[in-house]
Amino acid sequence: MMGNPTAGRLDRLRGAMAAAGGDAFVSLSPPANEYLSGFRGSTSAVLVTADTAALLCDFRYIEQAGAQAAGWEVSEVEGALEARAGEWLAGAGCRTALFEPARLTVAQHDSLRAASGSAALTAAPGLVDRLREIKDAGEIAKMREATRVAEEALETVLAGLRPGVTERETAARLEHEFMLRGAQKASFDTIVLFGARSSLPHGVPGPRPLEKGDIVLVDCGCVVDSYCSDLTRTAVFGNIPGSWFEEIHACVHAAQAAALRAVRAGAPAAEVDAAARDIIVRAGYGDRFGHGTGHGVGLEIHESPRLNKTSPAVLGAGMAVTVEPGIYLPGQGGVRIEDLVVVTEDGCGVLNRLPKELQVIQA
Repeated sequence: MMGNPTAGRLDRLRGAMAAAGGDAFVSLSPPANEYLSGFRGSTSAVLVTADTAALLCDFRYIEQAGAQAAGWEVSEVEGALEARAGEWLAGAGCRTALFEPARLTVAQHDSLRAASGSAALTAAPGLVDRLREIKDAGEIAKMREATRVAEEALETVLAGLRPGVTERETAARLEHEFMLRGAQKASFDTIVLFGARSSLPHGVPGPRPLEKGDIVLVDCGCVVDSYCSDLTRTAVFGNIPGSWFEEIHACVHAAQAAALRAVRAGAPAAEVDAAARDIIVRAGYGDRFGHGTGHGVGLEIHESPRLNKTSPAVLGAGMAVTVEPGIYLPGQGGVRIEDLVVVTEDGCGVLNRLPKELQVIQA
């Protein structure tokens, strides 16, 4: 029987708390709370001290929390959750309660502080986020399965494309295929863009119908057992729209391969970004690659570390990150190629298997 993975996470959190000078940690963030406790509800408070791990929730979730948060003290509360969490801190005699400022609103902070008595609320940026950067074997297995499901769904949908189908219909079909294969949901709003609209890095699928000669850009992912996948492929429908497209596709393909070669434990994230960006800049498209090369993935679709020009992060073995350079030409079209990889000591393991070479979908 597998052990409870949250036990080791609590040990690491307590070590981080002690190093930061806190005798308690408080969180109202669902992803952080799930990571620490196993509870998957949308609303909860987690409170951790050196010898206590408590989870507060309302009536809607009490049965679920009791089943999922093994080994935790689960309590049902009424009213404002942040106020109840503050009262818990006061009742436990906590002196310094740490919180992640990026995951607590100003209103929540004020309510928490008002109810926490003499406990001092102290910001500890990234306290849990840093723990979440390194994935364990179970987390990686879930992301691998989410990637398998997403790729199988994408293969099915691309094979079934026909003239006249809209971007919006295609996105809906893809998300339906996720569910048929056991996914909980899409890990973000699926992006499907045809033709010149593929130049929109985060465009929203619309009523635009598919035509022969169109670029087909799909950025998608799904959630399996709470963990996300993320992938992008860019193909064409019927025929290639021109030599200009072959050129930018080849450039992005080469840039992505260079970035993958740069990924390894100890590599600065900015160097991975530079490996991709330098190729695109040398080809003359530097001003058409305006986003970072990648980001962490896990319980959330965007986690730390970030792989961009200014990132201070250094990659560590066990991090799961995307590698996704792109070129976007307004009025013409764009290309993005994205894989999800796990950092190793001497490189990375790519979770994706779909080909990245230019694919022509039969009309």
